[in-house]
Amino acid sequence: MWDEAWGEWLRQSPPGTELLVWWQQAPDKTRRVGRDAYGERLAALLSAVSARDCAATGFGCTRRIDRVCREPSVCRLDPAAPPAAEEGARGEREGPVQGACGGFHGSWPGFEVHVRFSGGEDRHRAVFWRDVAASVVRLWVDGVPVGAGADLDSYGHWLGGRFLVVQAEGPDGHPRQSYGPGILVTRIVSVLIHDAVHGSTRTLVPGPHETWTDPQVVLAGETLRVYATGEARAADVPDRILPARPAPK
Repeated sequence: MWDEAWGEWLRQSPPGTELLVWWQQAPDKTRRVGRDAYGERLAALLSAVSARDCAATGFGCTRRIDRVCREPSVCRLDPAAPPAAEEGARGEREGPVQGACGGFHGSWPGFEVHVRFSGGEDRHRAVFWRDVAASVVRLWVDGVPVGAGADLDSYGHWLGGRFLVVQAEGPDGHPRQSYGPGILVTRIVSVLIHDAVHGSTRTLVPGPHETWTDPQVVLAGETLRVYATGEARAADVPDRILPARPAPK
């Protein structure tokens, strides 16, 4: 649902207005062009709009995923200068904050969409499209498909305004592997890390002695530290320490 309080913003934002129309007419447009084509166009629009456009369209935000923005008097203001982010911090905004939140969620029968802005100046954004019936998740970063063919989670987070981290289905042959309910059906999971600055993607697959049930990734200087669980992160016992930028092939 669109909130009239956002009308002033939308009147000066053609991309936001186009997104609003495409989103409100989702059932009709999906029938006309098909779900895949609709999702691709929606991802393209979401890759070009601002966080305030998402709020004006009526997506649920980081603070409340189940309702439209109730703080347009604050969230439609120009973003405040971002504080100096801690090294490796996620830097995600939760409202009501100037410039709107850093994450948005929406759904219609049959599909869900999630958008994560990179924080700071929102230079990068990730768009997750989940086809509920087909149990398929597709991902775009800055409008470019990422992780094609991988079984991804439908959420992710940013590190340092540059690295997108997403959990992915783990290897079948892992000795601790098991299956259960959920978007990701495996107990042991892998990790996709996309570097939005260099346009490179790495998928880290746990080895037989790495029990990644809830892997945590931390950006520390010029390295990425991968922990098997939140407890391992708290104890600072990483399974892997990788260069932040992969070596050229």
